[in-house]
Amino acid sequence: MSNFGNQIQFKVYQTMPDPDPERLPVVYEEWEKRAREVLEDGPYDYIAGGAGGESTMDANLEAFKKWKIVPRMLRNVESRDLEVELFGRTYSTPLMLAPIGVQSIIHPDGELAAAKASAQMEVPYITSSASTKTLEEIAHAMGDAPRWFQLYWNKDPEVTASFLKRAENSGYSAIVVTLDTPMMAWREKDLRNVYLPFLVGEGVGNYLSDPVFRSRLEKAPEEDPTSAIMHWTKTFGNPGLTWEDLAFIKKQTSLPILLKGIMHPEDAKLALEHEVDGIIVSNHGGRQVDGALGALEALPGVCEVVGGRIPVLMDSGIRRGSDAVKALALGAEAVLVGRPCMYGLAVAGERGVREVLQNMLADLDLTMALTGETSVRELESSILRKSE
Repeated sequence: MSNFGNQIQFKVYQTMPDPDPERLPVVYEEWEKRAREVLEDGPYDYIAGGAGGESTMDANLEAFKKWKIVPRMLRNVESRDLEVELFGRTYSTPLMLAPIGVQSIIHPDGELAAAKASAQMEVPYITSSASTKTLEEIAHAMGDAPRWFQLYWNKDPEVTASFLKRAENSGYSAIVVTLDTPMMAWREKDLRNVYLPFLVGEGVGNYLSDPVFRSRLEKAPEEDPTSAIMHWTKTFGNPGLTWEDLAFIKKQTSLPILLKGIMHPEDAKLALEHEVDGIIVSNHGGRQVDGALGALEALPGVCEVVGGRIPVLMDSGIRRGSDAVKALALGAEAVLVGRPCMYGLAVAGERGVREVLQNMLADLDLTMALTGETSVRELESSILRKSE
């Protein structure tokens, strides 16, 4: 993807003097505004909202504003390299599409549209346990494109083991274990809307198709969907887990295991002690703990503890390519993008997700070049200054 930003930018300007009237947005805030227009309150607030008063969402965005880029000049940035290497595999970009459940509430094509767009852009797609389409359907739609699987650790250990086996058999190349959701947070807007999509069968495709989950039911989900969903509500969260339980996950799969939701340096130390393969610094996009530290604020401390022994990735609050540059410079080896892609999905399905990813990659590439850097793998904190 050398000089990707220049290529995409030129394509846009080539449409002068008569831009396509059907052209999709470029500006992030316009994607969000358009998504608000096409989605009803329940689905929109479920995707756009956060925990409590949403101060953590604000903190995520403010954290990026505090770090300022200090460009360097005359550095020969004619050609750039966006490739990253993780777990022995080279990826074309440092962007990944974050695991997001119930995409069917955003667009009829749901996860399949987002996964196909990711595949076209060579952006790894992370399939959520809480997807409406099954992990096998998503894998089939992506062909040989890179994909990881995100695990919500079920109370039933055999269901958890089954999910991991299915992911491995379907060509997923890493497991992302989300730790910050042993239960759902107090989300005021969802409660106001009385909206929880799982209770009407959205976002439970992996469960209703799972042979172990189905074996726990008196009747098949096709016969008695209500009882199946009620069983899901009793087993989805697992608040009794401890660090010692990671041994169970490691026995179930040979794939690299990343822990998502690490914010505290002490938890990073524990992750190393328990020999996991990677960490994702994340506060779930502000959806779990109101009043939490911004994820970017937590990133340097986690990276310092890890000391390069395992990859550290980051999500929560990335809206533009410059945000990705800052996170990469502060130590993340790749970044996960969530809400912007979902707004693209709401507005224009697969095409919308593709354009969001394309524009963010173009912005990342150009920002890196204008900073005086030529490789995302070589970005360092020396290009940044923090303001208070």
